[in-house]
Amino acid sequence: MIGRSSGAAALRVGARGWGGHRTIGAALRAAGPGTVLSVQPGTYTENITLERDISIVAEQGAGTVRLMASRGTPLTVLGGAGEIRGLTVQGIDPDQPAVAVTGGTAVLDGCEITGGRIEVTGTAAPTLRDCRVHDAGGPAVRLSGDSRATLERVTVTDTGGTALLVEHGADATVTGLTVNTAAGHGVLMRGPATGSFTDCEIARTAKAALAVEDDARPVLRSCRLTDGAAQGVLVTSSATGTTPAPAPDDTDAGSGPEGDAGASGNTAGVLLHDCEIARSGTAGVQAAGPVLLTLRSCRVDESGGVGVLAAQGAVLRLDATTVGDSADSGLAAGGTAQVEMRGGGLARSRANGAFATDEAQLTLIDCAVTDSAFTALHLAGSARATVRDGELRGTPQHGARVTERALLTLTGTRVESTELSGIAVDGGDLTARRCLVTDAGTGISLTSAHRPLLDNCEITDCGTGLEVTADTGALVADTRVRGSRSAGVFLGERSTAWLDSCEITDSKGSALVLWNGARPRVSGVRIARSAKNGVYIADGAAGLLTDCDISATGFPALYVGKDAKPVVRRCVVRDTDEDLKVADGADPVFEECRVDAVKDSTLPVSATGPAPAGARALAAGGAPGTGPSLGAETVEASAESLEDLLAELRALIGLERVKQDVETLVKLMQLVRRRTEAGLPPPPLSRHLVFAGNAGTGKTTVARLYGRLLAALGLLTRGHLVEADRGALVGEYVGHTAPKTTAVFRQAVGGVLFIDEAYALVPHGQGNDFGMEAISTLVKLMEDHREDVVVIVAGYPDEMGRFIDANPGLASRFTRTLLFDDYDTDELVGIVGQQAEQHRYEMGDATTEALATYFAGVERDDRFGNGRTARQLFQRMTERHAARLADSALLTSATSDEADAEAETKNLVTLLPEDIPPVQTL
Repeated sequence: MIGRSSGAAALRVGARGWGGHRTIGAALRAAGPGTVLSVQPGTYTENITLERDISIVAEQGAGTVRLMASRGTPLTVLGGAGEIRGLTVQGIDPDQPAVAVTGGTAVLDGCEITGGRIEVTGTAAPTLRDCRVHDAGGPAVRLSGDSRATLERVTVTDTGGTALLVEHGADATVTGLTVNTAAGHGVLMRGPATGSFTDCEIARTAKAALAVEDDARPVLRSCRLTDGAAQGVLVTSSATGTTPAPAPDDTDAGSGPEGDAGASGNTAGVLLHDCEIARSGTAGVQAAGPVLLTLRSCRVDESGGVGVLAAQGAVLRLDATTVGDSADSGLAAGGTAQVEMRGGGLARSRANGAFATDEAQLTLIDCAVTDSAFTALHLAGSARATVRDGELRGTPQHGARVTERALLTLTGTRVESTELSGIAVDGGDLTARRCLVTDAGTGISLTSAHRPLLDNCEITDCGTGLEVTADTGALVADTRVRGSRSAGVFLGERSTAWLDSCEITDSKGSALVLWNGARPRVSGVRIARSAKNGVYIADGAAGLLTDCDISATGFPALYVGKDAKPVVRRCVVRDTDEDLKVADGADPVFEECRVDAVKDSTLPVSATGPAPAGARALAAGGAPGTGPSLGAETVEASAESLEDLLAELRALIGLERVKQDVETLVKLMQLVRRRTEAGLPPPPLSRHLVFAGNAGTGKTTVARLYGRLLAALGLLTRGHLVEADRGALVGEYVGHTAPKTTAVFRQAVGGVLFIDEAYALVPHGQGNDFGMEAISTLVKLMEDHREDVVVIVAGYPDEMGRFIDANPGLASRFTRTLLFDDYDTDELVGIVGQQAEQHRYEMGDATTEALATYFAGVERDDRFGNGRTARQLFQRMTERHAARLADSALLTSATSDEADAEAETKNLVTLLPEDIPPVQTL
């Protein structure tokens, strides 16, 4: 059966003369277009050139149709759309291909090529179907030029070089390729070549199973690359220039059925989908240079070296890909490589799970790194790594280790079952948010010249929960340390950590240890059920502890060592046998502390009895750290009457528009409260305000009064004022700003957060400034605590508009602006007079007139401080008054004459015009 249409002409060829022609060449010369040459078994020693639509088909039956040549190429296809079926083509000349196709769309079906290669070049577009190529000296199949070849179920075995070479501008569509034993690569693609490979198997290659060079762009689907002596996949480029940008998160630019890059030519890069790379001699996957490689739903197993290796600017994306049982690290990145891994994981590597060095960037999202022989994630050099929603588990070393200048950002990640530290920072920097560290030798160990950040983390069932070593600072906020087998938190020599709103519970040792020379700031920390001391302050330590709650300790709640000088402020000790033990030579300071249910109490307290409401909330498991920090106003305004506060407002000098606006707001809020009490919905109202005015116009004074007024109305619980500026809100490095802003905001809960010079959060011409992060954090906190905090932003009128425009959320929250006018001359004189009255001085008419003349002559430039200038003037007047009395001998040590005594008292309280300094000296 010939396999052509019944109408096609047919010629028979027989080597022994049984056909119409004894040679294939003779039959070709006699054949017209569309002719089928039916060739009987035998050996045909000739050079065949096919350039028309003529088919050559081996007849079925015993024997083989073998085509060979004494020299040159046995079969050359120059054009046409003929079919060559069932032939065995044997190459003799190692410098010449056994089959050369330079044009046309010929089909080679069921052919065997031995001793030579198939070479497709030019514009040829042949199809190779069910063919076998073996014992070739060089590349078994070579596609080059602008050819477009289709390979279906082709088998290449025992080749002396690369099995399939695709280069220059060639494009290959390959399905079911099998490569077994090649002295070179399994598939080598280079130049601007493209290709798609489906259901292919490449095994036992001396070089990389798949090698891609420069800007070649293959796509592999459901392929297996196994048992090679070198890499499973090797992607390199000698090009220079910028690193290619990774494709978007969830889609690629290609137009294929799965959106794969490469096949359509829309996005440069290499894509492997649902492939297996196993038992490679060296790295399973290796990429170097400015290349883009994507592995999607792939498996890289039992690599003889690193599982996946990226270097020299390579960009790798690993989606839902697993790397297991590597002889070296599961994943390694160096140079300026960028690796992003989503889903999947790294398991059972015999070195590190993942390793990054130099300036590499590593991103692991929803990945698990498990059971590595070394550290699960190790960073060195200046590498940067981000791990989100992941897991680092099961290692005799560290879960994550950061060294040299590296930076690690962990979010929502679980670190478990590590024999050394769960997280170890040894010279680099760390930002960890919402992470869990459990069952580690040390939960987190920090040694750094930077200030690592832990925010809303949990450390459970570790040796020491958190260790901040010598000379190291850290910012630890909203973090819980539970069930430590030793100390809960250990702050080493000269460390300067900040702990804010944390919990340390159920420690087998002391909960919080301040070692020699440590100088931490500890605020709003809850300590409970420690087997030893609640807080152990070693010899020579210092630091500040504020608003802490310490309960149920096995040893004294507080131990203060020799020469230690801590300040303990507003702390509560309760439910324990002994509250304090102080070594000889210690010099602690205790301010406003309380005790409750302590059997043996020696702690200096402001009062004894039940703990205050804030401490009770901590004991019940409420949010710690909501009390004011050092420097916050602590006025409890609920005891003040609204009438008295309004009278205080009205007594302020000047500010008529502001006072009217505030009284209007008070009336509106009274209405809000009445409607709420009556079960009616309140009218739309934002309590947050913008204070726009020049320096010294009373903005802080009014802000303080505003908070007290809201407390008197029952709309704020405390009404205290917390002042902040850019320095208090903005951090020094990535990841520092949000927790810093949150800590300041938390201090203002129940009162007013007053941000002076708020426009400094939006510096001119610095769109990526950390101040924008502070603003975004504030907007979210204002939404989350809309009933608990009032925020007032203040600054120069011309600048405040720029601040409000910096974030879309600001305009909807700051809907009312109060304008603070500059003080006129009479008002400034009044401020000086008010200061004099408060300090029991007197001024006559002449002095008042002289003050008016003075202020009329003061230049109102940027340095003019309004009310501040008036207060400074009053201070200078009192200084000049004292000097005048001393110089004139009007001060006497004593007198018995009543008139003289009265005159002296008059001199002591009277300010004269000469006490006013010249304008230029103030």
